[in-house]
Amino acid sequence: MQKNIKNVSETEQELEIILSAEEFGTEYNQELEEAKRSIQIKGFRKGHAPASLIKKLAGPSIEATIAEKMASKYFGEIAEAENIKPASRAQLINVNFEPEQLTLRLSYEIHPAFELKDFSDYSFTKARYPVTDKDVEHEINMILKSRGTLISVDEAALSTDTVIGNVYKLDEAGEPLEEEKTENHHFTLEYLPEENPFRKALTGKKAGEVVDIENDQKDSTAEPSRYRVNISEIKRLELPELTDDLVKEITGDRFESVADFTADVHIQIEQHFLLKSEEDLLESISAKLIDENPVPTPESMVASFSKMLVENAKRQMGGRFPKGFDEEQFSQSMRPNAIRHAQWLLISKKIAELDNLEVSDDDIKAYAEKEADKNGAGNAEDLLNTYMSSEFRDYITDTILKDKIYDLIKSTVTITEEERPIPLHKA
Repeated sequence: MQKNIKNVSETEQELEIILSAEEFGTEYNQELEEAKRSIQIKGFRKGHAPASLIKKLAGPSIEATIAEKMASKYFGEIAEAENIKPASRAQLINVNFEPEQLTLRLSYEIHPAFELKDFSDYSFTKARYPVTDKDVEHEINMILKSRGTLISVDEAALSTDTVIGNVYKLDEAGEPLEEEKTENHHFTLEYLPEENPFRKALTGKKAGEVVDIENDQKDSTAEPSRYRVNISEIKRLELPELTDDLVKEITGDRFESVADFTADVHIQIEQHFLLKSEEDLLESISAKLIDENPVPTPESMVASFSKMLVENAKRQMGGRFPKGFDEEQFSQSMRPNAIRHAQWLLISKKIAELDNLEVSDDDIKAYAEKEADKNGAGNAEDLLNTYMSSEFRDYITDTILKDKIYDLIKSTVTITEEERPIPLHKA
């Protein structure tokens, strides 16, 4: 066998494999015999047609089959011997079949060779979110909102109130356009951005007042327009009193007292922001290493990540995109993100390779025990059997390896903590 490897680009190679008749002849003769037994030719008993006639009729098909078999067989051997790291399946792009020689040319993508920059002097900031009584109260109020009651108030509207009124669009002279009137429009001020002109103009107004508003938001592509709101009513959300009975109702009897419920809310907020803090740190680490190591990415990897991102978006929309949605354009918009995903995969694999990071059976066992304890799953042995199964082992191995890679990076770089207030959410 002869082989010639050609670098087409940093992520593409072509491989020429030249085989002698001795190297492909046995398989060729087997295919020929199989064709001889299965092909019925008029004038000959099945299996007794001359080989020359079989070659004439089935030769191209036999040659194609042999080419695929030889490509599959020898590519694996050559890739291992030459330490080739394929990023895609090898594709046959040319076959030259001669009686004494078979020449195959394959094209495939590879993981690019690159030097990873030293990251030991990198520094990162990790947020720390202390949970205050005010944070807990805000979260409980958010929970109570679903059981609140909107009541009319004869007061100036707060930024958390709902303003109801008839809305008119004004013409250039400042007169209302009756045909562009919206009756009883509800402005829920709390959910409008702070800089929204309607929120700014309606906050502090009372029922019976008339307010003219110029909608000149800088992020709007529309021409500035003017509106008039005749306020008819101000509504305010009245929350129910948090009692032990309400706690039982809200939690399905999981908690019986306000004190226990409040303590659990505190724990949940704390755990949520501990997780957020760690996720934000890991994201900043990967972003820094990607920016410092702009690795060329194989197209097949980018396509795979693009597909994953599109499918994730589709799931978030209930499993399908709306009618008329341009999925191809959306996929293209995801491409820069997909490239960064591919770059991080290559960088993390490089780190694992340089530091000989591997996942052993003991690692999987320890992971199963930790998960069983954390989730109250009970029998860690059952969980371990699941993780070791062919269906889950690759996924669990990747998960553990990813944790090892991040742990290595975190032990190498400098990480400082910074206390930050918990950001308030409105929904």
